[in-house]
Amino acid sequence: MARIPTALALALTLAIPGTARAQADSVPAVLPEGHLFRPLRADPKEPDFFAAYLWMTSAQRTTGVGSVGLGDDIGLFRNAARRWQVSIAAGVFSQFDMRTPSRDLLNTDFVVGIPWTWADGPWSLRVRVYHQSSHLGDEYLLHSGATRINFSFEAAEVLASRDVGPFRLYGGGDYLFDTSPGSFKRGLWHAGLEWTGPVSHLLFGQGRYFLALDTQSSEERSWRVGWDGRLGWEFAPKSRSARRWSVELQGFRGPSPYGQFYGLDVSAVGVGMHFNL
Repeated sequence: MARIPTALALALTLAIPGTARAQADSVPAVLPEGHLFRPLRADPKEPDFFAAYLWMTSAQRTTGVGSVGLGDDIGLFRNAARRWQVSIAAGVFSQFDMRTPSRDLLNTDFVVGIPWTWADGPWSLRVRVYHQSSHLGDEYLLHSGATRINFSFEAAEVLASRDVGPFRLYGGGDYLFDTSPGSFKRGLWHAGLEWTGPVSHLLFGQGRYFLALDTQSSEERSWRVGWDGRLGWEFAPKSRSARRWSVELQGFRGPSPYGQFYGLDVSAVGVGMHFNL
């Protein structure tokens, strides 16, 4: 008879650590760290902190452009099973003409949205409702005599992503509504491919190469495809912090991703630095 309590006590002792871990994993998280749907590396409107110099050509002009972005995707709530999350994502994206005496501000896009993301194994999903408004720079208006467009819209986005070894494939689209101008056509397709190389262990952290290609095609531009490619090196310091930075060579060709110039075709190559804060 004494063997039964002894066996039961042993079983409970072995089960307690697993039970404690399961209980810890089943607690919802407020302001969680990290992302269930990883940020897109080559999307020019992904909220991020970056600064780049681009040599850009369009039908209007050829010039050097300083491109900067300030933004982030901040998790608000993650469910107990760690399968879905609600966040707020916002970014400001500006371009400056670096070959003018006053470094004229050309265009600024403001983007803010509420993403709902989900992940299960190699699959992840982002469903987002967001707003974008675009503004022409005052100095550029004065020097060029250009006409400002009242350009803004709300949009609903669905993007699905799958990891296949070191590769990631994603695709989906946006539907624009409440557009200004009201005649702006509403469809947009969005797809891309990313490759992340093996980790190299360095003295102060870890580094790895990556390649990324993002493509977007809008109904407004008769489904012409814009191509944005990146080749970069990402470094993460030896700490528990999720902060990291990267140096990227980038190139773009196709309909302009900058709101006030959406009717132009542009080509650009350059180099930039990106920071995850």
